[in-house]
Amino acid sequence: MRLLLAEDDTLLGDGIRTGLSQEGYTVDWVQDGLAADIALKTETYELMVLDLGLPKMTGIDVLKKLRVRKDDLPVLILTARDTVDDRVEGLDAGADDYLIKPFDLDELTARLRALIRRHGGRASSEIIHQNIVLDPASHAVSLDGQPVELSPREFALLHMLLEKKGKVLSRARLEESMYSWENDIGSNAIEVHIHHLRKKLGQKLIRTIRGVGYIID
Repeated sequence: MRLLLAEDDTLLGDGIRTGLSQEGYTVDWVQDGLAADIALKTETYELMVLDLGLPKMTGIDVLKKLRVRKDDLPVLILTARDTVDDRVEGLDAGADDYLIKPFDLDELTARLRALIRRHGGRASSEIIHQNIVLDPASHAVSLDGQPVELSPREFALLHMLLEKKGKVLSRARLEESMYSWENDIGSNAIEVHIHHLRKKLGQKLIRTIRGVGYIID
């Protein structure tokens, strides 16, 4: 899952990026509102963590511009502003959740999983497809009740395809979801991960739409 983090505190931002990366998220980090607005217009994300007190453009203005564009990207506001008025303003501007600093990383990741779940219209945290169960919280995958060991990239790719089950995702879209600005991407990286997933979970799980992309039916 590719996530945009907008946080101007260097120490905190680096800590959040590191923690979320260890949880399997692909994180792009910007430190001002203008950069956040540009990234949202030019890149594709599944989630956003947004500080309100950003330089150049406030977090509220970034959020309002996002919603004016009819973009339903799930947004979690992360801020030290803890008054009721601040929370109401953030939620009314289009935020999906609100977390006050200081916070625990475990709570942040749990709230992000809940946003993904609600955005996908699921009641359960687990994603079940035929005889496969994927648990985003524990980063575990099972086949017929038996655990299957996946690399972080394989897990991220399977998670993305299952979240978008029934939709064809292009190689470019999958690359955007799995790799941040700082990553170098091999020309056949997605094909290699698809090959490994098929070996571990079944050749018929992921269907190739030639010239278009991949789909889990």
